[in-house]
Amino acid sequence: MSQSEVTKIVKICVLKLGCIGSAPLLEFILDERADRMDIEIRTFTTGSKMYDEKYGLELAEKSLKEDCNLYIVISPNATTPGPTKARESLREKGKHVIVISDAPTTKIVKDLEAKGFGYIIVLADSMIGARREFLDSVEMALFNSDIIRVLSTTGVYRLLQTEIDNVIDQIKKDVTNIQLPRIIVDKETAIRYAEFRNQYAKVKAMAAYEIARHVADLTTEGCFKVKEAERYIPIVAAAHEMMRYAALLADEAREIEKYGDTVVRMPHSTKGEILFKEKLVEKPVKKE
Repeated sequence: MSQSEVTKIVKICVLKLGCIGSAPLLEFILDERADRMDIEIRTFTTGSKMYDEKYGLELAEKSLKEDCNLYIVISPNATTPGPTKARESLREKGKHVIVISDAPTTKIVKDLEAKGFGYIIVLADSMIGARREFLDSVEMALFNSDIIRVLSTTGVYRLLQTEIDNVIDQIKKDVTNIQLPRIIVDKETAIRYAEFRNQYAKVKAMAAYEIARHVADLTTEGCFKVKEAERYIPIVAAAHEMMRYAALLADEAREIEKYGDTVVRMPHSTKGEILFKEKLVEKPVKKE
């Protein structure tokens, strides 16, 4: 199938300000085999820094030149000036905007709704232990690999895929009143999207999600509250150990599903439809 055969191509802009676990692979979960013909994705990023209002505005202005159908602004703590300016600049231009962020963003949910934003707030997408004595490039990469494993296995990445695809589908159908997702992702919400078949797999994944959620309690304490190095270094290190064990629990959950041959897979077709399969040796089909 060629692009000319696709009835409508939806253009998506992803704006990344700083990094959370939901961010590194966001555009890739929408087109995992790089053969989807119904979407085009552009990504703009500030790198590891979130910056201030000036940079948020600059990023928004750059992305507006692409004239996309859907804008996704993803960052830690969306209450801060950079992400706030970026999303509000886009909304002022009448764009459909989904905010993806972590737990501190729950403080502005009513404001986001009042201004017409969609949002997906992932409570388990916890802050990294950003103390210079502890966090080097290797530790940063290991933490992110662990949190990505937790979020993907426990259902968060499936939720992101499904909810963004739902908006894409509305745009393709020229729906007049686009319904954007407004979801605070707790453990039960995430697990529903994971579609575990084995109950022990389900509870292990739920435990992994909860451990990951509480990592932020320690990293926030170690990074912002405790001033003595001999205290804050062990605290942030303990937080990273928690995330490592959350990843191990998530692995155990998926392995249980493998043993029962019940791993749910939901690949995209070239037309952007979400297909479904459960047994390893079977073809994915359109889910009714």
